[in-house]
Amino acid sequence: MMSRVTHFSAGVVLLVWLVILSGCATPVGVNKVSPRESYQDTYANPLNAGVLSDPSKYVLDRYDLLEKFDKEPASVIAVLHEKALYDDRGDILYTLAECSYLYGSQLADSYQEKEQKLAPDYFLLSVLYSVYFVKRERSSQRLNIFDRRARAAVDIYNFGMWQGFATGDTEGLVLEAGARKLPVGSISISLDTSQFPWKLEEFGKFLPADQYAVRGVSVRNRTSGVGLPLIAVRKDADKRVSGGQTVPVTAILRIQGGVAALSAGTARAALELYSTQDTSTANMNDGIAIPLESDLTTPMAYTLEGSELFDLGLMSFLGREPNKIPDGLYMTAPYRSGKIPVVFVHGTASNPVWWVKMFNTLRFDPLIREKYQFWYFVYTSNKIVASSAAELRDALRDKVANLDPQEKDPALQQMVVVGHSQGGLLTKFTAVDTGDILVRALTGKNLDALEMPEESKDRVRHLLVLKPLSFVKKVIFLSTPHRGSFQSKGWSRNLLRWLVTLPVTIVQNSMEYYDYMTDDVKKIMGGKKTFFTSADGMSPDNPMLKALAEIPLAPGVQGHSIIAVQTDGDPKLGNDGVVEYSSAHLDGMASEFIVKSDHSSQLNPLAIDEVRRILVENLAAGLGTGVVVR
Repeated sequence: MMSRVTHFSAGVVLLVWLVILSGCATPVGVNKVSPRESYQDTYANPLNAGVLSDPSKYVLDRYDLLEKFDKEPASVIAVLHEKALYDDRGDILYTLAECSYLYGSQLADSYQEKEQKLAPDYFLLSVLYSVYFVKRERSSQRLNIFDRRARAAVDIYNFGMWQGFATGDTEGLVLEAGARKLPVGSISISLDTSQFPWKLEEFGKFLPADQYAVRGVSVRNRTSGVGLPLIAVRKDADKRVSGGQTVPVTAILRIQGGVAALSAGTARAALELYSTQDTSTANMNDGIAIPLESDLTTPMAYTLEGSELFDLGLMSFLGREPNKIPDGLYMTAPYRSGKIPVVFVHGTASNPVWWVKMFNTLRFDPLIREKYQFWYFVYTSNKIVASSAAELRDALRDKVANLDPQEKDPALQQMVVVGHSQGGLLTKFTAVDTGDILVRALTGKNLDALEMPEESKDRVRHLLVLKPLSFVKKVIFLSTPHRGSFQSKGWSRNLLRWLVTLPVTIVQNSMEYYDYMTDDVKKIMGGKKTFFTSADGMSPDNPMLKALAEIPLAPGVQGHSIIAVQTDGDPKLGNDGVVEYSSAHLDGMASEFIVKSDHSSQLNPLAIDEVRRILVENLAAGLGTGVVVR
């Protein structure tokens, strides 16, 4: 009787549970998710989610190793490695890559120093397995390019190199030859710098670009491919106050020998370094060129972190503090023969940092990166325009002479100078034959007719009697006040003259010539012996500026104007808040591009793209590249 009651009670309980469960989720079923959640779940892997992907879980489950991996990842990796020695299915190799990377991440996050030191070995293993998976030397199955594991394997390779060579105790990666003993074998690594255009000892450290987040630029320019993007930091970076402190580099590990060679200790690899400002591909053994993963923005941003360039600007313009960076010409990277210099010249109360967006965008273009190098000119923008222009001319002349004294590099003879605002005026001084025109505009006489000491005449000749620089072949003007700025009215110039503090020598030199000036020029100076500033030089009433605007570019020099206007309607009646169209326009230009922008047109994407068009067109026309401009 008791048995029947017991069976009855158990049946009731089971029936109750079935009723309850009928209203709940079944052990196997589905849940609705959003497209984003679906994507994240479908493509989850050790890199983006810190978990194994479904294909890797499938392989582990196939060998009843899925649960064991959570408890004993090292032993599971060893077991899978042994299976890969005789099983030619590629999915084992991919699973090994993921498992090694995931376990390496867990070790790196460990609180135990002993485990942390093991992490680089597993990261390096993930690199090797990724290569074995992609190459599939023992498999008859070709890798499907639509297989999401293909790109994931490359990503594991790239990021695995970052942490696989983080074996030192100091900042930076250890990129050197030597044998690496790994948990399942060993590999001998050599260092190949045959594609690296500089001496390795010039650099103090190599930093993974991916360990930094970039701020202050709209786009982080990165190309997809194979390899680890690096920031190569020069040993004398602290002494290089601006330009050339870092270069973008990509490292790849070229591996010889498969899984069996790794186990036997006969595997070989070459760690190769490439300058990605010079090349974008690496040639494989079969002659196929593969794209390099590169990051051009982060090394630039790393250089600018804490840079004194940001201190240049208004206070330096007012003369309240000296420029922390000496005036002069600087290169953004070490000089490379065969590349045409593009020289950026900033405007009033500005600094070279205002060119960063244009530089970052232009250098991302593979053709421009291959054919051009970028320099910039720093000057104290409160001085008279002719004085700053003379400094620019001297700096360019000296730089070309020092870099190529025998004129063997034709690219240096094809220089492009790009000037914004006052920088555009300086730019024009590099490309005109003035004769005595500017002297007459200021004094009413030719230089020889002026009764002044010969030393003073030499100074005037240096500033105002000019021949074009033979190596400048193209000039680009952005928002340039060729006929002055309507903001440089008399009251504003007087205010600036009161605010600006110039060095004594500049003041003395400026006042020395007062008596030789025409009455109109003296009127601009307030009718009294005082000093000139760049604001005076950019006055619409300045006769020298009017004369300069009418001087054509020298034969063989091509000019382009990029003019900003803020308002709708007829652009010829507009202005950018500082410069009117009528002032920025020059007859005889090869092109004129009008962009809706404020005065800071060098930041405008459309203006930047126009500069790119001009540079590409320059290559097609001048160097016979056959490039078609679209």
